[in-house]
Amino acid sequence: MSKQLPDVQATSPDVTVGLNRVGVTGVEKLVKLDRDERRPIVLMAEFEVYVDLPSWRKGADMSRNMEVIDETLEQAVSETAYRVEDVCGDAAERLLAKHEYTTEAEVRMEATYVTHDRTPASDRVTQSTADIIAAATATDDGTRETVGARVTGMTVCPCSQGMSESRARTTLEDLGVERETIDEFLDQVPQPGHSQRGHATLTIEADGSPDVDLTDVIDVARDSMSARIYNLAKRPDEDHMTYESHADAKFVEDCVRAMADGVVEQFEHLPDDAIVTMKQSNDESIHQHNAHAERVAEVATLRGEVNGHDEN
Repeated sequence: MSKQLPDVQATSPDVTVGLNRVGVTGVEKLVKLDRDERRPIVLMAEFEVYVDLPSWRKGADMSRNMEVIDETLEQAVSETAYRVEDVCGDAAERLLAKHEYTTEAEVRMEATYVTHDRTPASDRVTQSTADIIAAATATDDGTRETVGARVTGMTVCPCSQGMSESRARTTLEDLGVERETIDEFLDQVPQPGHSQRGHATLTIEADGSPDVDLTDVIDVARDSMSARIYNLAKRPDEDHMTYESHADAKFVEDCVRAMADGVVEQFEHLPDDAIVTMKQSNDESIHQHNAHAERVAEVATLRGEVNGHDEN
């Protein structure tokens, strides 16, 4: 006869303080997302799973959390038309239902997503990668889901470019070149500026599942920087990226604002209370530090600012 083991986690803690998040991190699972008339997307995803914990309970049921994740991902593999954020939402709702003591359950997921591109000048097929970000928070009032991506690109510093342009102008003047010719030359040939690899992050949160296509989110993030970058680049492609990036030099602040403009233009249908998070970080090439800027705002606020209707 088996002996009933004590449930130590259900006992009272020595210090009766409630906790916002208790759970597991670094859980790797294979997720298959089915698509209509196309091959399924297979992702190796890493999950974080949390519930809140009342002050009167010593611990959460870690094994139960893992059981729910396993059940949910197995369902995601077998059913069709799953979005990554819905995988998180389903798991969060199951967690909430299976833990009588919790009032909020949260599931987060990240995975590498591969997109197919064509190089900008040589027109060759290549692949690019983006980090998918998905999350969901479930309460008795409902579930809010988040979907987004983190992508890399190229930026050029407008400040250093301005100094290079000033030096070029002075040199051309000393050589006797007419001002009109100098203006035309500098307008057609962007001057050098120090460049850096940029990392743009864009996520959208809404009640239920955000009505956005993940590839559109990736495109808005990529287009917010000075230029896209490609895994495959022939010499004409390198020339194209160099020219394009210097023709559209941007600070990190400019990149975040470009993301905001892209969100307003691309996602006109989003509800006003959807929350957009935009971040830009640059690996500086001539400094030992990096540059960072971000903005979190409701869609209604972004629309007002981008369209010039901000009252502040």
